[in-house]
Amino acid sequence: MPGLLDDVALSDDEMLAPQIYRLLRDLIVSIQLVPGQRLSEKEISESLGASKTPVREALIRLEDAGLVRVIPKSGTYVTPIRIASFVEGCFTRLQLEIGAVRRAALRHGDSLNGVDLDSILEEQQQAMEAVDDARFFQLDQKLHKVFFQIAGVPGAWDLLTRSQVEVNRMRHLKRRRRIRRHAKVLADHHRIVDAIHCADADAAEAALVAHIGSLEGEIAQLSSDPELLRFIESQGSLPQGML
Repeated sequence: MPGLLDDVALSDDEMLAPQIYRLLRDLIVSIQLVPGQRLSEKEISESLGASKTPVREALIRLEDAGLVRVIPKSGTYVTPIRIASFVEGCFTRLQLEIGAVRRAALRHGDSLNGVDLDSILEEQQQAMEAVDDARFFQLDQKLHKVFFQIAGVPGAWDLLTRSQVEVNRMRHLKRRRRIRRHAKVLADHHRIVDAIHCADADAAEAALVAHIGSLEGEIAQLSSDPELLRFIESQGSLPQGML
C-alpha cells in the first residue's frame, strides 16, 4: 500500500476525505489493490500525511459503495469481484449505449459542436502503439462519454458509470492477466464513429453491439477462461464474514 501512494499529493483546495476516497476507489477498480487485500488505516494515513479521520471517512464511503468490507476484529478488505453485479453492469451498459449511439447518429449534424471524434481515435491508436494500457482505457472512456454528449443525454453517462464498477474491475483484471484486444476495440470504435458520421442509427447500433458483445457472449467468455474463474473463486478464501 505505501508504494502506491508515495507520489500522491493531496490538495488543500478540497476536503481530504473525498480525495482519499477517489484515490482508493481508482486503485481498487484498476486492481492495483486486489480483491481480498487488507487496507490499513494507519498505513494510508502515514503515506498521505493525513490524519486518520478523513481516511476513516473515505473507507466508510468505499464500504457504502461495496468496494471494501469492514470485518470486526479483523480489518478492512477489498471486496471480491461479484459476478452477479458484473453481469448486471454488462446488461446496463449494452442497453444504455445502444440508445446513446442511435441518438448520437440521428442528432450528429446538430450536436457535435466541435467535438472531434477522429482525434480521439488517433490518440487511442498512439496509446495502443505505445502499449500504454492506462491511456488506452482513459481514451476508451472518453470516447464512450462523448457518444452520450452528442446524444444530448450526458446525465445518462453518469448513471452508467455508477453501474460499471465490477465491469471495469473485470476489464482491468483481464488487462493485468494480459488478455488484450486493443486492435479489435479500435477497429470497432472506427465503425461506430463512421456510422455516427453517416447519421446511420442502425449501423451505429450494430457496430456498438458487435463492440460490446451480447450478455450471453460475456458469460460464455468468462466461462471459457478457467484460470480467470479460479482467481475469482479463490477470493472466497477470505476472512470469515467477508462474503
